[in-house]
Amino acid sequence: MKSSTRDEAEGKLHKVKGKIKEIAGKVSMNPDLEAEGKEESGAGKVQEKIGEIKKVVGK
Repeated sequence: MKSSTRDEAEGKLHKVKGKIKEIAGKVSMNPDLEAEGKEESGAGKVQEKIGEIKKVVGK
């Protein structure tokens, strides 16, 4: 698997996991879990964009 494709796939996975944690934190009224979910979702977005950039550049 190409590095760019792997980055995009892992980024999407982190975005989904982050969103689940964020929702679980809201439901359980756990602000720490909610914040952790937002952070992981943001990191996933960044990783996904890195994969897209690698595709454009050709790595």
